[in-house]
Amino acid sequence: MSYNKTLLSQAQKNLPVNYLEDPILKNFLEVIEKTYATYEKDKRITEHAFEISEREYQQANQDLQYQIELKRASIQKLKQAIKSLDTNATFFVTESDDNDLMSTIAYLEEQIVKTKVLEAELLKAIEFAEKALKAKSEFLSVMSHEIRTPLNAIIGTILLLKYKELTPDQEELVRVMEISSENLLSLINDVLDFNKLEEGKIVFAEHDIDIFHFLKNIKMAHRIRAEEKQNIIKIMFDDDIPDYIVGDEVRLGQILNNLISNAIKFTKEGTISIQVSLKSQNKDWVTLEFAVKDTGIGIPFEKQQAIFESFTQANANITREYGGSGLGLTIIKKLLELQGSGIHVESTPGKGARFFFDLTFKRSSASGLKKEEAIQNIDEKNLQGVKVLLVEDVVFNVMVAERLLKKWNAEVDVANNGQIAVEKAREGNYDVILMDIHMPVMDGYTATAEIRKFNTTTPIVALTASSSIHDQANIVGMNGFVSKPFNMNDLYSVIYKHVSDR
Repeated sequence: MSYNKTLLSQAQKNLPVNYLEDPILKNFLEVIEKTYATYEKDKRITEHAFEISEREYQQANQDLQYQIELKRASIQKLKQAIKSLDTNATFFVTESDDNDLMSTIAYLEEQIVKTKVLEAELLKAIEFAEKALKAKSEFLSVMSHEIRTPLNAIIGTILLLKYKELTPDQEELVRVMEISSENLLSLINDVLDFNKLEEGKIVFAEHDIDIFHFLKNIKMAHRIRAEEKQNIIKIMFDDDIPDYIVGDEVRLGQILNNLISNAIKFTKEGTISIQVSLKSQNKDWVTLEFAVKDTGIGIPFEKQQAIFESFTQANANITREYGGSGLGLTIIKKLLELQGSGIHVESTPGKGARFFFDLTFKRSSASGLKKEEAIQNIDEKNLQGVKVLLVEDVVFNVMVAERLLKKWNAEVDVANNGQIAVEKAREGNYDVILMDIHMPVMDGYTATAEIRKFNTTTPIVALTASSSIHDQANIVGMNGFVSKPFNMNDLYSVIYKHVSDR
């Protein structure tokens, strides 16, 4: 058995030489050896425990110091943030007062109370603003009806005058009235559309569009005004474009009409090109690029982005010399943005401008008119054998619509309010009902709902001067609408659409 060095040294020094041969001494030494071993073990354990305790103490101390520093830095940053938000904050005693957490918390509690008060006031302000916005919207809707109603009679009367044999002097006067009324209508439409766009009330419809036929309609609508300035309008159409696409032809027409009107306005003795090309397609979608190019006065480079802002023209003289509200391009920009696209311009002053944009449409399964079929002239339109119930309370509007329908050989019956319309619809057999919305005794919505209780097949088309009727018209069972003042081609097209299969 091996012994502790110290024990072995003492045994050799103080015990006989043969001490290991004596059982008693040997047993005594073994007991002492075990005591030494236990002592050494306890000593090592104690030292190890001390070392661990010391390390843990140092770590705990470091952690505490870190937490203290973190707290101090956090309070300091919190105070700095409060100072940056409120330069009048006065709860700081000194810049070194970093431990003043309670005063900081008290200040924040005070600010929270103030914030809640401000929040309540803000909610009241929002509620007031929403009521004001609703009132503005209702006001514009009423004004739209009140302005469009007499304007419809004016434009319709001008249209009827154009059918008469007029002297050159009379023709000139009629043309002046026509241009003035169209400018007024354009201004009204821009203001109302701008308001609807700002309120986010634009909803895009989905209808089959014969795109080539659609473009020829647009060209015809602008032909006379272009000729007055000795301009030529051309259509450049990609033959790879499908015959029909699905989209909102009213909004697409609004975009193109605005661009073409601008091109005509700023071009004299030049050319306006309507260009449509196929950009990409698959079995479900078609992406087309539309461009309107002119050879007019052009736009300086530094003004090419500003012209898309509200009420902005390229220079201060534009409005005085050429007219316009400065809203047309803004409306175009917003309409395209709502469809995930944008409007772009390329221009050189004195050499014209090119406005272009992309739009993606669903493919259509429709078939019918071919591209080579020319649009009918107004004199070729014929509603022979079509029986129309015209529901309208304004005498002048009745006169205009009735004469126009009879010009197309339609048979016309008139009801002066919704109640009479219901009675006539119950007794008569009409091919189409043209229904005004705002009427005394019974309005157009109520009359339509009543008619639908006993007649679900006769097409009912709204004639409206209101700025928004889509949702309510669909709910009561109307089949479409024509806005007042109505375009004669639009009126004919919507009637023809509903009676062509009869």
